[in-house]
Parts: sequence; structure tokens; C-alpha cells
Amino acid sequence: MAKNEQPIRLWGGRFTGVTDPLMDQYNESLSMDRVFYAQDIKGSIAYARANVKTGILTQEEFEIIEKGLGEVMKEWEQGKFEPAPGDEDIHTANERRLGEVIGTHIAGKLHTGRSRNDQVATDMRMWLRDELILIEEYLVDLLKVIAQRAEQDIDYIMPSYTHLQRAQPIRWSHWLLSYATAFQSDLERLRFTKKNVNKLPLGCGAVAGNAFGIDRVQMAKELGFEGLIMNSMSAVGDRDFVVEVLQCASSIGSHLSRWSEDLIIYSSLEFGYVKLADAYTTGSSLMPQKKNSDSLELLRGKSGRMFGAMAGLMMSIKGIPSTYNKDLQESVQPMLDTVKTLKDSLQIAARSLATATVYPEKMRAALSPDMLATDLAEYLVRKGVPFRETHHLAGRMVALAEDENKGMNELTVKQYQSVDKRFGDDVLSVFDYERSVELKSTTGGTSRSAVLEQLEALKKSLSG
Repeated sequence: MAKNEQPIRLWGGRFTGVTDPLMDQYNESLSMDRVFYAQDIKGSIAYARANVKTGILTQEEFEIIEKGLGEVMKEWEQGKFEPAPGDEDIHTANERRLGEVIGTHIAGKLHTGRSRNDQVATDMRMWLRDELILIEEYLVDLLKVIAQRAEQDIDYIMPSYTHLQRAQPIRWSHWLLSYATAFQSDLERLRFTKKNVNKLPLGCGAVAGNAFGIDRVQMAKELGFEGLIMNSMSAVGDRDFVVEVLQCASSIGSHLSRWSEDLIIYSSLEFGYVKLADAYTTGSSLMPQKKNSDSLELLRGKSGRMFGAMAGLMMSIKGIPSTYNKDLQESVQPMLDTVKTLKDSLQIAARSLATATVYPEKMRAALSPDMLATDLAEYLVRKGVPFRETHHLAGRMVALAEDENKGMNELTVKQYQSVDKRFGDDVLSVFDYERSVELKSTTGGTSRSAVLEQLEALKKSLSG
């Protein structure tokens, strides 16, 4: 091509002016959407096959196109595909190369009745569908690791926290399963979203539909779609399926962030409940003693990145008029980035937890008798005293222990009875952490039986 010669463009017939080179660069998307090369080629083969029935292509022409697209696919797979000037996107690149392989006369028939509008929507849905299968697998893997650790470490008792202050004793497994519950909800949303993604736009043309009676159901079956998008305008102008995925990713990222924050705190020397494996930590360039939980900090930070991608895309599409507008090209980059970030994050989270060392003796040492003040109040409830009264009496005992600079379990029975005669000689039996957690046996509680019930529900959900 001569230096000042313009490349031939699919849409160039009514244009006579020269395109600004900066506009070419600003407009191109091949640098991003080249990842859809396989989906684009498979979609083109299905479209060509369906056009044999419409009479647009003969069987012989279809076979030539199919063989030619197979050669183009091999070039991509082997890293030999060479983009040319004028290849704005993966669609024009593949069609241009097909024309070079089989000749432009037959290759030129492929795009009949088709638009890049329905083509890109199809490519994105096919690519995203495959990636969501992987994301689901990684999320299930994380949940399996949580379940395994919860079962393995079920005897470990630790403080729970509200307002980041020590609250009541719980099983470490109960803390683990609190996040499993959140990730289970994410899994349900992800599975629902995957079904929404897996609907075919191809055959809807640029905006109004296909004029040649193409069999969209046949194409859907060939390409593995579960259904059709029934309105052509919606099919080409909708990116809600990307937004939904980014929303799912943001929710998962938010839960990963909170989970990471807890583990960062628990792995600090001040707590010492957990130690991450060397494979998921780094050191300091200045302080030799440092072991930083970088994997968890990155999980926490990348959740913001995923949320930003979602918010950015929603702002890009919220005000555009109906059907396809070039603004929708801005859905590709955040989708690609978020999918990679989420896949990496889920794997890092699962591996970090699977290889972490837990120190139950540090957890036990962090428990204190005042954390059983509620148990003390409930002790009197079992004797028929109204809870509002028992809460007040338990609070008085907390204050007395503080004044005496003793643990509540170190006060004498006589001191308890000096506050209220209804404290019996067995009152000190309240100060048993194992007893405390075992009393919380209602579904959802932290007793062994309740935790095992949660575990069973979790395992059952993973088979769906």
C-alpha cells in the first residue's frame, strides 16, 4: 500500500475524505478484541452454514469459506496472523484475511445480512460464557477450601468481633463459613448471570433484523446458546450482560476484600491467629523482620479496581440512545480486565487459605471471661429472671471485676451473691468457652452440630 493510500474499509463506499490517523488509532479495537478470534470464526462458520439454507451460499461456497476460516484460525493459534492497515477490529481482520485466502468474491458473500453490531455482541457473549465457566470453577474451588478448613479446624475456638471489639466465643470454622455464605450467594448470582449471557444475538443484523429468513435457532444450537434474544434492537444495543458480570465480580470482590481484611488483622503479630505461607507473602526492602501479607492486600485493592470497572461502564452506557452506539466499544476493556482480575483473585484466595497455618492456642489465649457476660445473663434467664434485668446484673458483675482488676471467673460465688441472691453456687460454671459455643446450637449457630449443618448445606450447594 502506498504511503498516503487509504486502506479499503468495509463501510467506506460513501466516504471520500481521508481519515485522521489519530482517529484510526482512537477508533480501533483489534488490540483488545483480538482475544475473540476463535469465537468470531466459529460464529462466522455457523452464519455461513445457515446461509446455505437461505440460498445466499451454495454448499460448495460454504465449504470453501469453512476451510478458509479454518486456515485463519490456525494462523491465530500459531501466532502467525498479521494484522493489516484498516483492520479496525477482529471482525474486519478475519474477513479481510479470509478474502486473501479464498478470494474476495466468495468471502464477500459471508457478511450478507450480518452486521458487526450483532457479530460483536455474539463474540462477546460466547467468550464471556466460556470465561464464566472458569470463574464458577474457581469460586467453587474457594468454597471447597473453606469447607475443608472448616471441617478440619472445627475444634478451634476464637473471639468473634463486632465493631472490631471482642464479642462472644465462636468456632474458627464459624468465621470461615460466614464468608462461605457470602460466596454462596455470589455463586447463585453468577449461575443466574451465566444463563442471561448465553443467549444469541446473531441474525439480528444492524438493528432491524435479517432480511433473508436465516434460521437463528439452528445457529444457536450450533454455537451452544440456550436461547435467542428476541428483539433485534435489544440484541445489538444491549451490554447489560457485561454490566451483570461486572456487578457479580464487584460483589465477589467486596467479599474477598472483607475476608482479606479479617485475615490481615488475624495474621498480624498482635493477633497471631494465622500465618500465611511464604508463597503468598513478601518482605521489606529495609526491614529484614517483615513478612507482609501482600496477597491479601492485593485482593483487597483489586476489589476496588473491579468496582471501578463496573461503575465506569455503567456511566458510559447510561445516557446513550437506543441500539448500537460506538460508546459500547468501551464495554470490552473493563470486561477483559475484570474477568482476568477475578480469575486470578479467586485462585490466590483459595491457595492462600489452603496453605495458611492456624494457631488455635493464640485464638484460645485471646478469649477472656468478660466475653461470657451474655452467658452470665442467660444463666439467670434460665432461672426465670427477665433478660432486661439479667443484662443489667451481668453488667454490674463486669464492672465489679474491672474494679477488682480480676477476671469475672476469678470473683467468688459470695461476690456474685452479694449483687444478687439468685446467682447460685454453680454460677462459675458459666465461664467455660466450650460450653458457651455449644449452647449456640440453633441452626446458624456456632456449636459443633450447627457448624456441621452449615457445612452440609454448603457441600450440597456446590453440586448445583
